[in-house]
Amino acid sequence: MSAVAIAADAPGRSSWFTLLKRTGPAGIASAIVIVVATFVAVAGRAISPFDPLAPGLSNAWIGPMQVTGHLLGFDGQGRDLLSRLLVGATTSMLGPLAVVVICMTVGSVFAVSAAWRGGGYDAVVSSGMDILFAFPGILLAILAATVFGAGLISASLALAIAYTPYVARVLRGAAMRERAQQYVAALEVQGASPLSICMRHLLPNMAPLIVAQATILFGYAMVDLAAISFLGLGVQAPNPDWGVMVSENQSGVLQGYPLPALAAGLSIVIVVVAFNVLGERLYEQAQADRR
Repeated sequence: MSAVAIAADAPGRSSWFTLLKRTGPAGIASAIVIVVATFVAVAGRAISPFDPLAPGLSNAWIGPMQVTGHLLGFDGQGRDLLSRLLVGATTSMLGPLAVVVICMTVGSVFAVSAAWRGGGYDAVVSSGMDILFAFPGILLAILAATVFGAGLISASLALAIAYTPYVARVLRGAAMRERAQQYVAALEVQGASPLSICMRHLLPNMAPLIVAQATILFGYAMVDLAAISFLGLGVQAPNPDWGVMVSENQSGVLQGYPLPALAAGLSIVIVVVAFNVLGERLYEQAQADRR
């Protein structure tokens, strides 16, 4: 059997549509929620009915439908709540996306290279990842805000650094199993370069696991970034962001006007649950495919 044929028979090559169908109704429903949230994040400013930054103190804490055209009413500063939710989805989704892209890229490189080379290089990489495990993401974000100033960029970079060891540890085991497959040995005999084998065969065969891990981490990153923004170290008010909106309107909960804070908090919960459910289903299917 040729190396190409062996590579085609390697595990983990189910089509994405088939893989999604196998996640069941919960996985499909979660995927629909994610698609809707992504659309809102991309088009939120274009579809928002009002300026999310325009205050109107005379409208503060006015509830849903009490003013024509304002479906969800106003927040504590008289700004249209629906517009802030729609526009706030952009930073609420963009930050976690940046975290996931960075940590998955760096973690995948470390995992695959450590599994391929082994020996001392593997030991050094594993030790370095163990050291990073000692630093919680929130702590690194606070440190980054202190050094570089509060903002979404510094918080996202800090979380990406904190998440990288988790990615590397999970993918390293998968890469080592893949490294031991027959198709890898066959490709080496035919003279294929290590880079070519990793990029064209090893990583694609690991793709379901990589996507599942990225999906789960997206939910964690969204929660952490919302918490960082709530503390005033991420997105800065008055810019719309779901974490900022919870912080700005927490006083309304005690005053009998909980909707602005609850709407932002519920948006975070719905999206995070969708990512976690879909990620867990994809991970289960990826593990099943490898058995």
